[in-house]
Amino acid sequence: MSGMRVLVLGADGYLGWATCMHLSAAGHQVAGLDNYFRRDLARNLDLPPLLDPPALPQRARLWRERSGREIPVFIQDLCDYDALVEVMRRFEPQAVVHYAEQPSAPYSMMGPAEARTTLVNNLVSTLNLVQAIGALDRGVHVVKLGTMGVYGTPNIDIEEGYLTVQHKGREHTFLYPKTPGSLYHLTKAQDGDLLYFYCRMWDLAVTDLNQGPVYGIFSQEAGDDPRLLPPLAYDDIFGTVLNRFVVQAAAGVPLTVYGQGGQTRGYLNLMDTLTCVRLALESPAEPGQYRVFNQFTETFTVMELARAVVEAGAELGLQVEVNNIPNPRREAEEHYYNPVHRGLLELGLQPHYLDTAMLVKMLRLVLEHRDRIRRDLMDPRVTWQGGA
Repeated sequence: MSGMRVLVLGADGYLGWATCMHLSAAGHQVAGLDNYFRRDLARNLDLPPLLDPPALPQRARLWRERSGREIPVFIQDLCDYDALVEVMRRFEPQAVVHYAEQPSAPYSMMGPAEARTTLVNNLVSTLNLVQAIGALDRGVHVVKLGTMGVYGTPNIDIEEGYLTVQHKGREHTFLYPKTPGSLYHLTKAQDGDLLYFYCRMWDLAVTDLNQGPVYGIFSQEAGDDPRLLPPLAYDDIFGTVLNRFVVQAAAGVPLTVYGQGGQTRGYLNLMDTLTCVRLALESPAEPGQYRVFNQFTETFTVMELARAVVEAGAELGLQVEVNNIPNPRREAEEHYYNPVHRGLLELGLQPHYLDTAMLVKMLRLVLEHRDRIRRDLMDPRVTWQGGA
């Protein structure tokens, strides 16, 4: 399927604008919606990203100059139902990509205000989207960004969304049990349950992409224009682990490995996120189907990631050190972890695997901006035991 009208919610974020450009370049008619919620959170906490791209209208203009393609942008709050309905009436999307949620586990655990902000934003935004689709066009396919973190670290294989159980001579297939490890991850489990409910009640078509932590900066669409690169957070609240390690290495700060670093997760390159979203859109779920893909390409322990950054740093003459610090989170540091991830590969994903060359490329770019790095933003300030 090509030439769809796709509305990207959360278009200003780390994944949002890169997704807009990728889908536009693939021939889809794309619009972006955001209210700068994530950008404002970081500003209010004094957590500037290393790369700070211009606002959406400026990026839309840069993309038009680069590609000749238009991406209209709407500066609206997804938690405002009437505003969302108006945007959807104007743009008439055939599919919606839903990134518009508070994305940080540490932020969600900071205190009562941050917990409330996370819960309200993430669940009301998803509910408003469902209700707007129900009122306007129930044929709209929703691609929602989930997280592998909803599963926790069970002592059995993690299946792709569902688990078939035999009990007392009978068999039934359930959504895979969820054991989220932060309030953020809990809201991601809850929004998935909400979408599953409306698939059953209203025959909506939903693809939930349970994504592992993403790393990387580059995309084919942005090219060498730094204004089109995504915001690169490296702080302890919004920075994902590998991106944070790369910035620490460039700054000469020891890599902050939580505990012994045995925590294992599934990771993927930013470019693979873009491909996964496009593949899910172009092969949509059926009406009434709540489809789940586990979106990652490789599993690593945190210590394996640290060692990879140490090796990449050595290629550039950097002496990168590792510092094991007390773990601020409540999580198993040694555990079984074997998640299934067949669906997106079967749709045609050709992964970009983590290697030294990619990390060296990231390090070179970060080193160009080394004077912007703030060392005071890297040590964890939030514990899972009750606030900062």
